[in-house]
Amino acid sequence: MARNDRAQWARLDIDGVGLLADLAAGVSLARALRFEPPQLCCFGADAPRSEPLRVGHFNGRVSEGASCNASVLSFAPHAHGTHTECVSHLTRESLDAWRIIPQRLLVAVLLSVTPEPGGRAEDRLITRESLMAAWPPAAAERLAPRAAVIRTLAHAADKATGTPPHSVPPFLAAPAAEELVTRGICHLVLDVPSADRIEDGGALSAHRIFFGLPPGSTDLAEARRADCTITELACVDNSLADGWYLLSLQSPCIDGDAVASRPVLYPLRTS
Repeated sequence: MARNDRAQWARLDIDGVGLLADLAAGVSLARALRFEPPQLCCFGADAPRSEPLRVGHFNGRVSEGASCNASVLSFAPHAHGTHTECVSHLTRESLDAWRIIPQRLLVAVLLSVTPEPGGRAEDRLITRESLMAAWPPAAAERLAPRAAVIRTLAHAADKATGTPPHSVPPFLAAPAAEELVTRGICHLVLDVPSADRIEDGGALSAHRIFFGLPPGSTDLAEARRADCTITELACVDNSLADGWYLLSLQSPCIDGDAVASRPVLYPLRTS
């Protein structure tokens, strides 16, 4: 993990609390989107592809005699890497995730939780109780984080492909999603393929709770939290300690309900 060894501590005052942020120690939580094996492919999607751009006599590959390399990329943000999605993942109306992603640094809390058995034998749930147990004890009194990064322990997904050892990756229980909303979390980062069970009959309950969208609704106007985002398939290195950070959600300006993204955490401490 590359980083600048020379700290650059910036002094901040957030919610009346004096803080120091090391802006030279950012750690990316993004998985590389690979066009050669090993590749991450969720939900049964085909592998992402990179093909040469061919226009007239131009073939887009220096190795084939072209003057420069130029590629046409084909991938699905939801299936092939770290991505950030918005409420239009669930609505008829379109809304572009990159327009919702904040351009400012966000106070974030990193939590490690151990998934617990669910209603089905293969289910492993991120529960409300596990979130509350992992939450820093002074959080409510000192800081009001707008973002949360959840690292699932005992998940053991392959770092390159994101493939979990079980057929059903961990997912958020409905009470856990409700707890995050109650605590004012607007930007959620998860290291699993989906906030919901991969196959849940189309309910997407955790997504709907987090975005404030009523069950079964596909109407953007009914979403009470349309300014929120969920980032999935993040890769949270085990070297990162639980606690407080600044989060920068970075993405290209590509329209769509989800966009490939690069969440970056910066260490944060009281001054």
